[in-house]
Amino acid sequence: MAYRNGNYTAFYVAEPFHTSSLGANATKDFQYYNTLRMWKGADATFPFVDSHDKTYSVRDGSDWEYTLKPRLRERLRNSKNIIFILSSITSNSRALREEIDYGINDQGLPVIVIYPEHTTKESLLVGGSLKQAVKNLWGNLPVFRDSMSKVPTLHVPMNKDLIKQALQNSEFMVGSKGNPNFYWYTP
Repeated sequence: MAYRNGNYTAFYVAEPFHTSSLGANATKDFQYYNTLRMWKGADATFPFVDSHDKTYSVRDGSDWEYTLKPRLRERLRNSKNIIFILSSITSNSRALREEIDYGINDQGLPVIVIYPEHTTKESLLVGGSLKQAVKNLWGNLPVFRDSMSKVPTLHVPMNKDLIKQALQNSEFMVGSKGNPNFYWYTP
């Protein structure tokens, strides 16, 4: 059995990767992932354990079936949850579909959804519920929209303190997860 202490971050990267020397760094959602890594680097108490650091790196041109897909699955099996960065540019890519489908439907990983275009709890909500504009983003990745009701799913803005709180919440860790449902922080 895998030791599940990592946070698997799923984010959109254009396929094929951008041909510039920036590679995945040219995609905005990847930059938000780097923000999480930066927060951890600047603050050792920030509870982000990057599952992508737990296996060998892969190159942008690596073979999907023999290298990329097995590596993604290995990282997911060693994770306690998925951090899904969902923005207006997130697209239904093969890698993102695989990560979310395998993570939720095979591994049962709870999901912490970060909306980088929102910075406060209030900006996600209307009348105490998630805004329709936020819910519409779920359609950017149909496998997420159709599967997230199977696991606890926490929806948070791009806010370091709220993300820290979410990462420390045992209801969103595979070994102690709460009931499948949609959750968010209220003001």
